[in-house]
Amino acid sequence: MSERELREGLVEVGRRCYRNGYISAYDGNFSVRLGEDQLLVTPAGACKGFLRPEEIVRTDLQGRPAPGQGRVSSEIKMHVVIYQSRPDVAAVVHGHPPTATGFAVAGLGLDRPALAEVIVSLGCIPLAGYGTPSTDELPEAIRPWIQQHDALLMANHGAVALGRDLFEAYFRMETIEHFARISLTAVLLGGPRDLPSHKVAELLRIREQLGLPPATPGCPRCEMLGSARSGRGPYPQERGSRLSEDDLVELVARALETLTGPRRAG
Repeated sequence: MSERELREGLVEVGRRCYRNGYISAYDGNFSVRLGEDQLLVTPAGACKGFLRPEEIVRTDLQGRPAPGQGRVSSEIKMHVVIYQSRPDVAAVVHGHPPTATGFAVAGLGLDRPALAEVIVSLGCIPLAGYGTPSTDELPEAIRPWIQQHDALLMANHGAVALGRDLFEAYFRMETIEHFARISLTAVLLGGPRDLPSHKVAELLRIREQLGLPPATPGCPRCEMLGSARSGRGPYPQERGSRLSEDDLVELVARALETLTGPRRAG
């Protein structure tokens, strides 16, 4: 793709992320490779939902802006470490999708084998440790995970998705938030049910048939891809019977109370 097309692609991804609530105000940052030795990166201090192609900043592979360019995103160090560690990655999308970020703030990864499509497309979405944004802590916090994963949660921060092109990275961000919403709903309904190990193995074979690399090879947090974990993990214990209507109403009311404050009497 030409530089103009890549700039327009970053603008479109910004609009989609802003429209879908994955970012707000000046949040988020995105980048894409430009040839072998340059990057295009979203600027600092700008709402990514209203960017213009000419505002995108061109940098070298160390994240240093070319002469005459604007101010690059303050989180460029995170992008640089991803590109240095993953030659196959051509785009990075970072945002704060609300439900997925809620899991990250709660100290939970999206790493249970509960949804077939996620196992096939992403393997699992682990939780990396906290690193202060714009400092060296952030790239160091994600470094142990980026070799094996194309999507990560970052503790008390947000999510990042990697792709072989810009829209693959964006669609993976969509998958992160979609899976987070499904996982939260499952928690409210009594807890997710993990797929049994032989079914997970079938899904991993499908992944191989699609020409995708082995899911999360060598990841210490991904042993669940080869063994069932029913009743274990950070989510509430699964119940042996279905929720009654009263139980469900109470669970939803408690969730709403957490978000909006205590209910008032009549």
